[in-house]
Amino acid sequence: MDALESLHTVPRHVERKDSYDEKSDPDEKGSVSVHSAPEDVWDDKTPDGKERPIETDVDVVTRLISLEDDPTLPILTFRMWFLGLGLSCFGAVLGQIFYFRPQTVSVSQLFLQIIAYIMGKALSEILPGPGNPYPAFQMSNSWFWRFLNPGPFNIKEHVAITIFSSTAAESALAISIFAADDLYYGISPNIAVGIFTLIGSQLIGYGLGGLMRSFLVYPTYILFPNLLPTVQLFDALHRGKGVFLQKKRIKFFWFVSIGIFVWEWFPEYIAPTLTGVSIFCLANQKSAWFTRIFGGAAGNEGLGMFAFCFDWNYVGSGGGSMGALFTPISTQLSLYFGTMICIIAFCAVYARNVWHGQNFPWLSQQLYNFNGTVYDQLEILDDNFLLDEAKLEVVGLPYFASSQVLTLIGANLAIGATIMHVIIWYGRDILDVIKKERSGEVVDPHRAKMKVYAEVPMWWYGAVFVGSFAMAMATIYTSGSNLPWWGLIIGVILSAIFLPFVLTVYAITGFSPNIQSVVQMLGAAMIPGNPQANMYFTLYGYNTLQQALGLVRDLKMGQYTKLPPRVTFLVQSLGAVVGGLLNYVIMKVIIDAQRTILLDVQGTNVWSGQQVQSFNSDAIAWGALGNKLYAPDGRYGIVPLSVIIGLVVPLPFWFAHKKYPKLGADKVITPILCWTLGYLSVGINTSVFSTFVLAVFSQYYLRRYRPRWFRKYNFLMSAALDGGTQVMVFVYTFAVGGGSGTVRPFPIWALNPVGNPDYCLRLSQ
Repeated sequence: MDALESLHTVPRHVERKDSYDEKSDPDEKGSVSVHSAPEDVWDDKTPDGKERPIETDVDVVTRLISLEDDPTLPILTFRMWFLGLGLSCFGAVLGQIFYFRPQTVSVSQLFLQIIAYIMGKALSEILPGPGNPYPAFQMSNSWFWRFLNPGPFNIKEHVAITIFSSTAAESALAISIFAADDLYYGISPNIAVGIFTLIGSQLIGYGLGGLMRSFLVYPTYILFPNLLPTVQLFDALHRGKGVFLQKKRIKFFWFVSIGIFVWEWFPEYIAPTLTGVSIFCLANQKSAWFTRIFGGAAGNEGLGMFAFCFDWNYVGSGGGSMGALFTPISTQLSLYFGTMICIIAFCAVYARNVWHGQNFPWLSQQLYNFNGTVYDQLEILDDNFLLDEAKLEVVGLPYFASSQVLTLIGANLAIGATIMHVIIWYGRDILDVIKKERSGEVVDPHRAKMKVYAEVPMWWYGAVFVGSFAMAMATIYTSGSNLPWWGLIIGVILSAIFLPFVLTVYAITGFSPNIQSVVQMLGAAMIPGNPQANMYFTLYGYNTLQQALGLVRDLKMGQYTKLPPRVTFLVQSLGAVVGGLLNYVIMKVIIDAQRTILLDVQGTNVWSGQQVQSFNSDAIAWGALGNKLYAPDGRYGIVPLSVIIGLVVPLPFWFAHKKYPKLGADKVITPILCWTLGYLSVGINTSVFSTFVLAVFSQYYLRRYRPRWFRKYNFLMSAALDGGTQVMVFVYTFAVGGGSGTVRPFPIWALNPVGNPDYCLRLSQ
């Protein structure tokens, strides 16, 4: 954070250059020296002429991201609207399909970015207008033809389309409620109520995030590491076209993208064993403990210790990984150290039969009876879906798998650790930024460039907040949610309180603490015995924060790429509405077609209801039975107590850093350390070891010892690998994976065996 003070004083050895133009050096054959506009970016060199490693926040924003801008570029063109709406529909459909996949996989922003570029370039040459490169299609310079095709597809159009579509591609949390109601309660909400619930719950967080943008978007230390591959790809595709090295980077991107697209057909379809190669399981295929520790190529089977994963769908940022090629090394080391604690803890509590864990599956998100059968929550609820004490007396309290209990403990530890971590490490800096913003002082170079554009008035965000809040207030009564009006208000207030803490950790480390469990806990305390009310309280207490995070992240991308704030506001709001509507439609289609599979504990390699199962289990455990299961003397009383314990976790590291500054205790990200206690509790886990090796290679070796290659190619390679993989997953899903209604399995052979793909003993049937 001290790097902020050096922003206005450029060191003597610093030469201002274009982000990617290099002087000739032995390391870069064929590159040429190119002069560029002044103040485009800072290129630091050490006295011996070697490039200095990228270390501080200022290094990132001035050496990895271009400061170039052209305020005259057209944005709200026909191409932007056509592709923005079209890809929003496409992303929303794909995102909802991924929600019902066996591993939590999202629609990569990079994937949508690549598709938008290809289609945008095509439209710039197909559509008639004054900017068409072919004389036969060139038209007069009137407003209509300029709207249709003003010229080459530009970076601002591209950014607007990407934000538009990626906003729509995120599955709305309200879908979890509707899916749980349909699958477990037999409730199907009125279509109009469902749609307005979706819109209200999606936009209320946008208003909240916009009101706090002065200290959640503008400061330099608010980096968002996961944006770096996306922003560098924008720069590579649209800036420095005449530079030889830039063309070389674009060829590198397409070569890697096509290569990974071809390769992914092997681990995803032809040879699933490549998803997790476990030497230990190959040596011993009859040991349940070998499966638990070293397996994990199938959902909810093992922890993947020392397994090798060759499937970028899980190694890359779209799958279980946080992004090995762009997430800071301190974040990843904290994660992998915590993962080792997770493995030890899972094995210990299961072996010792803590919480009667051996009665239940090794990894599961379901609720169980003591004998290991699945708990039927309808047996303890009355006709209004409220807890019936008499029925509960007969059925008894449910149980979690021991791994799921540790997951809940870790999530709550992380919440307490997040609050204390931000206060002791970043509290003073946040207050300084707020003071400087109020005084009009600009300390971020990208923020300074944005001063030429009209800012979004505060009342715009206020109007969105009030309007969506009113919509939410109306739908909680018309939907039969059982959530009282004051519950909605408290839920939104909770989001507002947690937002600065969660976002600060997310923006600096790349890790987003999850407050869902603490919101459910507080909802259970205020509205006991009511799972329906708990789900809706979670919607407005947790999803509001998640939507605010998305808005702030996209505003930061707009700042990095110089997209006018009002355009960002417009495309974000429309994307949220379009996405919510299509989420609802696709959810209904999938549930109707795959109901039996979605209710199954393991599901298949194509469809799984694990996210809905987990959400519903938490709603029952917290909403209906929270005051019994989680009371201080209850079966899982340690879970809520973990929030308080988490407040203490960062303090030893802070004191250690004060006494021994060179020890590196300030590099430990304590919220991640806590959260990873349950990191391996769900899905396919064989990617952990592979991502760790990649993280050390990229964020330590390349960043420190090959800073030129790291700056020019590392983030671009991440974008290419993620983008190519996402294109393949989309094609696979609809061609052979069942997205079109019919699964076309690959024939059984050595690398596509019956049972677990890694040849580990099958634990579940």
